[in-house]
Amino acid sequence: MFARNIGGIDKILRIVVGALMIGAAFIVQGPYHWLLLLGVVPLATGLAGTCPLYSMLGISTRPDGK
Repeated sequence: MFARNIGGIDKILRIVVGALMIGAAFIVQGPYHWLLLLGVVPLATGLAGTCPLYSMLGISTRPDGK
């Protein structure tokens, strides 16, 4: 599968932003509030510690650079 390529700060930001977006989806009213459910993507990648896009681009935010 994918190697872990997300460092500490990146991981925390993804989890927080994803959780806030999902939470806001249930609070915000309007025609596009469902777009906030896309917060699942940063939340999932943050929890998994890996980003498929980073893997394809050869990017890593881990301190060891792996």
